[in-house]
Amino acid sequence: MRIDLHTHSSVSDGTDSPAELVAAAARAGLDVIALTDHDTTAGWAPAIAALPPGLRLVPGAELSCVSVAEPGRPISVHLLAYLFDPGSPAIVAEQRRLREERRIRLRAMAVRMAADGLPVDPDEVMGLLDPDAPAGRPHLAQALVRAGVVESVDDAFATYLGNGRGYYLPREDTPVEDAIDMIAAAGGVTVLAHPFAGVRGPTVGPETIAELAARGLTGIEVDHPLHDERVRAELRGLAGELGLLRTGSSDYHGTNKAIELGAETTDPDVFARLVERATGATIAVRA
Repeated sequence: MRIDLHTHSSVSDGTDSPAELVAAAARAGLDVIALTDHDTTAGWAPAIAALPPGLRLVPGAELSCVSVAEPGRPISVHLLAYLFDPGSPAIVAEQRRLREERRIRLRAMAVRMAADGLPVDPDEVMGLLDPDAPAGRPHLAQALVRAGVVESVDDAFATYLGNGRGYYLPREDTPVEDAIDMIAAAGGVTVLAHPFAGVRGPTVGPETIAELAARGLTGIEVDHPLHDERVRAELRGLAGELGLLRTGSSDYHGTNKAIELGAETTDPDVFARLVERATGATIAVRA
């Protein structure tokens, strides 16, 4: 059984629609796929409606969180949440807040770029967004690609949009401890996404992960395209010490990233244990 527990659709910052994503998963020979768009569950219904026969869909989301490893030093943390009740009032309210905050931030970044003479129209960028979908830097990166300023989304982040680059603006994300509590209360389970992917910026350390495990974190994403073998070995050992499940996923974004569906996968026994702990939502399958 081939299981990919971290993918994105065009509802957030991927390029495949939810229907296209599940069709691509079936073509890639996957048996199980998790839809984990950023801070939204809006893709669940269209993905379920378009499920090819035999493919199982795990409803999920990737939550934008923050951890303070040291006083005054916030670190971005991404938390994969699975099989939670999407109607939980706390989750609905927080996802709404995050979507609104992301739109304000994206427009501010676009305005700054336009003011400096870059060929970016803030109104055009915002007008292309789905009203219910989260806005993120990849949308601005795509505008730079269309304008011929950069060759790829990765180039846009490296030159203009990455943390510490000239047009980056911070976000007010959810404290990761609050997110773990919120998902648990909604019957879901949580996995720390790409925890040691240092290329993305500062990462939390083993001590923080131990604190999150004590808080109720279910697992950590060990096998990820941005983790080399040394990092994977370290994370496997840490997971064993803390009693955390070890998952593997592609973090697929369509053409926005050069990663194929199923590039990394989760062990079926680990998947079964993950599902056993969740009560908020069910896996979708079409016979």
